[in-house]
Amino acid sequence: MTDLHEHAARLAPLALKDLAKSAPAPRLSAAGWTADVSRHFVDAATQDALVGYGQDAGLVSSIAQLFRGEIVNYSEDRPALHWALRMPDEDASDEIKQVRQSVQTALDFAEQLRTSRKLGTAARPFKSILHIGIGGSDFGPRLIQDAFSLERDRDIEVRFCANVDPQDFDRAVDGLSPQNTLVIGVSKSFGTEETLYNLDKAKTWLQGDIGEDWPQHLALITANRHRAEAWLEEPSNQIFDMPLSVGGRFSLWSAASLVCMLSLGPDLFRAFLAGANEMDQHVRTARMHDNMAARLALLDYWNTTIRGKRMRVLLAYANRLRFLPTYLQQLEMESNGKSTSPQGAALNIDTAPALWGGEGSIGQHSYHQWLHQGTQTPSAEFVLALDDSSERDGTRSLVAHALAQAEVLANGRSLEEIKHDEPELPDYVARQKVHPGGRPSTLLVTQQFDAHRLGALIALYEHRTYLAGILWGINSFDQWGVERGKVMAGAINDALTGATEVSDPVSAYWIDRFGKRFR
Repeated sequence: MTDLHEHAARLAPLALKDLAKSAPAPRLSAAGWTADVSRHFVDAATQDALVGYGQDAGLVSSIAQLFRGEIVNYSEDRPALHWALRMPDEDASDEIKQVRQSVQTALDFAEQLRTSRKLGTAARPFKSILHIGIGGSDFGPRLIQDAFSLERDRDIEVRFCANVDPQDFDRAVDGLSPQNTLVIGVSKSFGTEETLYNLDKAKTWLQGDIGEDWPQHLALITANRHRAEAWLEEPSNQIFDMPLSVGGRFSLWSAASLVCMLSLGPDLFRAFLAGANEMDQHVRTARMHDNMAARLALLDYWNTTIRGKRMRVLLAYANRLRFLPTYLQQLEMESNGKSTSPQGAALNIDTAPALWGGEGSIGQHSYHQWLHQGTQTPSAEFVLALDDSSERDGTRSLVAHALAQAEVLANGRSLEEIKHDEPELPDYVARQKVHPGGRPSTLLVTQQFDAHRLGALIALYEHRTYLAGILWGINSFDQWGVERGKVMAGAINDALTGATEVSDPVSAYWIDRFGKRFR
């Protein structure tokens, strides 16, 4: 097989406009989404080489391993069963049904509380929710809640609190009454510093107004029930399980999204799960050439590792998906931001690109100038999620902007074209208007956005992330870089109180300056 780098060298001088005219299998479809991959430096021979590379790297067997529930998180000796949370019971084994039951228990609780509208034995009215969590225990529920905020129960106000900065909690509870607020705390380990800090503040806030009935205003989601009960100082029937086999950044399908089940309703959340399951079935059964997750993972490998493009820009042309770039930053960069194989060998290739982006068309008035004429040439991803309930003129303009931005990124505008269109321009000005083009992009489009389609989209990104990890030879399900930072924060926290000292001179300097505030 021709080396992929040889394909990259052969295609580099070509224009994306010409490649797009004969792009092989330019559009892929699954679960209500279409991915247009025609604007990449790929031709038929390259696509065949990429698919062959993916087969040799074990993508097909890796998909099978994931869905058989085999060990894929090697460092922690666990399967990754996030997909089991959205599998219908009739298709599930007993083991998968047990994982799935953790979601059903939360859905049942949400249904009961929404019906009764009462909190605790004092039968207080349920009017607001404070969701406390960070990272995977925050990004997913926040994305879902924001995407469907117009469909929310108008009698329930939802607030989120994540940061250890005290201002985050103070702002989150501003204007809320403990008497009619349910606090939801989400921490898989029940040892996350930021979450426990905010839960302690929530406990004090509830106790000061409610008294001994405060635990009835609290629901906890964790894989460590023992720790949660020790914190509560009593057993509780409002502690919901987060299975150990579900990683934190893959947990939005679980009871971790109880806030969404309560505010948006169990039926919407079931549709969200069903859309993800539809994408699961596509990824599980589609051949490699048609498998959307596999093809996008191969493009990530192609653009980053072979073509040397170390960034990907996510442009969400849908206000409902304005939190998608933030969500995907954690999913992709925490999963694949690694340089060591599961066997401990150092990798000598570029792995996951930096992922950033924002909401279109807002970004056009910010960083799109850099995208079009800057010296970096990252690949871009345009996500268009249309909504029939939206006003037509604005939606038409949004679509026009997205298509225009993608076209200009790819095709550019030459000096000759500028001089033909604007012959009166001085040469030095005309040269500043040149758009080099050659910026590849993918269009991900759905014609009718709803909870089903959001579920399918997130599942697509999950599978793409896992398969890209296989191509890069890394374990997508651990995060030792994150863990080390937590350990160091604990040591420095002690040093700020004067209990210990640190050896790093820069840290020591600032600890000495800041420490006067905390001793």
